[in-house]
Amino acid sequence: MNNLLGPLSSTAADGPLNQLLAMGGPVMLVLLGMAVLGLVTFIYLILLGALYAPRLSKKLKTTITLWQQDPARVNPQAIREQTSRWAKLNPLQNLITNTIEALQKNKDGQQVRETSARDAQQSLEPFEAPLKIIEVIAALAPLLGLLGTVLGMMDAFSAMAATEGRANASQLSGGIYEALTTTAAGLIVAIPFSALAAWIEFRLKRIHKVINGSLVSVLSVTPKVFSGQPEPVNEQAFENRDRPRFAHATD
Repeated sequence: MNNLLGPLSSTAADGPLNQLLAMGGPVMLVLLGMAVLGLVTFIYLILLGALYAPRLSKKLKTTITLWQQDPARVNPQAIREQTSRWAKLNPLQNLITNTIEALQKNKDGQQVRETSARDAQQSLEPFEAPLKIIEVIAALAPLLGLLGTVLGMMDAFSAMAATEGRANASQLSGGIYEALTTTAAGLIVAIPFSALAAWIEFRLKRIHKVINGSLVSVLSVTPKVFSGQPEPVNEQAFENRDRPRFAHATD
């Protein structure tokens, strides 16, 4: 049995991954760790977005339309009772319901707007840290690859200097080849994560428009319980607020 395990362990030790780590040194190990961390973070963002990302459902659209047509017919408490457990995970569902309830009870429209904007930001905060991790990986991977190349080139020329110029061209080119391996690895890690970060930013803009449009549609209605005319809705106020960033989400 030991005779059989010997060749297998030797083959595993000489595998492509181990050879790559041996050529790149500690920098290659760091790049590999960053790639694994980024992949796990992206999977986490996908799951988080699928469960908790704001989305404008068909039932929510119906509620907003009914609110615009006849605010007196909208009962926030009844909406909560009829909402399924899955729909309760939708932050936009809770945000719209709470805003409607606040408008029916509170005469201070400005306070309702500020509370709604704050709640919208808080509902998106869980997506900020994972996205930042992906952005940092995409930015640092090429720099770490370049660092590994510089260190490898220094080792190659140091070895050539130790031989007092007797090293042949094949030895020098082999050292340069190993040094450039980390640059290639850094770019391989950085390119896909840069693309993922750009895609997540695109999703961020779309979801932010959905949230902003839904809030403006609700806040533009004046319930009959109000005494007097409320202040007009300032749509630009929602546009100019700090926009939190998050990952994948479904419309």
